[in-house]
Amino acid sequence: MAELLIISSLMMLLALVLYLCIGWPILSTLELPSIAANLHNLHDHLAGVLAASGHTVMARGTAATSSIRFFITCDPENVRHIFTSNHGNYPKGHEFAEIFDIMAGVSFTLDGEPYLRLRAKMLSILGDPRLVASMAASCLDKVRDGVLPFLARVATAGAPFDMQDLTGRLMFDVTSMAVFGVHPGYLSPGPDMPPAHAAAAMDTVMEVGLIRHAVPASWWKSMRRLNIGPERRLAAAHRVLHGFVGRAVRDPEAVPAGAYGAEDGGRRRRDAERPRGARRRRGDAVLISLYSMGRMESLWGKDCREYRPERWLTGGDGGGSGGAQLRHVPSHKFLAFNSGARMCPGKSIAVMLMKTIAAAVVWNFDVEMVEGQAVEPKMSCLFQMKNGLMLKVKKRQI
Repeated sequence: MAELLIISSLMMLLALVLYLCIGWPILSTLELPSIAANLHNLHDHLAGVLAASGHTVMARGTAATSSIRFFITCDPENVRHIFTSNHGNYPKGHEFAEIFDIMAGVSFTLDGEPYLRLRAKMLSILGDPRLVASMAASCLDKVRDGVLPFLARVATAGAPFDMQDLTGRLMFDVTSMAVFGVHPGYLSPGPDMPPAHAAAAMDTVMEVGLIRHAVPASWWKSMRRLNIGPERRLAAAHRVLHGFVGRAVRDPEAVPAGAYGAEDGGRRRRDAERPRGARRRRGDAVLISLYSMGRMESLWGKDCREYRPERWLTGGDGGGSGGAQLRHVPSHKFLAFNSGARMCPGKSIAVMLMKTIAAAVVWNFDVEMVEGQAVEPKMSCLFQMKNGLMLKVKKRQI
């Protein structure tokens, strides 16, 4: 088994190198060592490639993987074209549904009329004032009884903690209570947090989903048949999610719950009404790099990588007073909640929950980052930090 795992890891590395090194407009096969060296930093590397290529590139496979063609962009006008103006011409397609087969039947993988019908139901449910009030109350309870006592304890001890893990546990508890009516209890104010198996399983689904995107389907399907490498991890995650949902609804045949993703991909149906940038053809897969979009100087200015909350304000003194107002940025430029017909139906609830958590934390504590940590993105279809976000807090004197 150890030999099989080693072989699968080498296969994945070879697949990524072959795929990424061929077909970039500004790269050549002579740069293979630099590409391989940047696999651990793929998001930033891709941002650099897109910045130098006018926000759009084509990626093609080698002779052995010639069927792989990706139209990769972070151009807001292309996003508007794909998500709004010509949304019907860009379905996610059966390849996308196959990659995320664990989420079959949920909005994340559906297209056309089935998606629109399900979306209408979701909007009706998520817009119900009773659900919104219930989730708000649940979040307040968890913040009061879980987050604040936890932060008070680590503040007294002067101990660092992982904010990403803390908020992830909080949101999983709140969501589970709203969807299933059960409380997993992943967030605990005590020193020993319980293992968050189901939440970790969802992370695995998104990590393996990115790998499946990056290699020919025949490769990951072979690993699935052999039950090796990332496919072995995915199979284990499937069992965890199946068990969690089955217990939650008291039905052993329950289907794992879906998640709404930020990264969207699809296959073009027709050649008509093409977006701008690199040349593409019918059947190309479309990938939107949200990470790159937020790091384009041409879109956000030279300070695009700096933390400047005032960039979202207009008028006044830029400090939240003197008539300053929130600046409107179209969703096809700031794609955190998707855009057009794929706009996240739970956006308003998510924003409400984030405001609740942020207000409670900054009102009660001074927060500072632990110095010397490496904050970098995880290789996943979801934007998460690879090593978490280590913070320290001190109680504020209110």
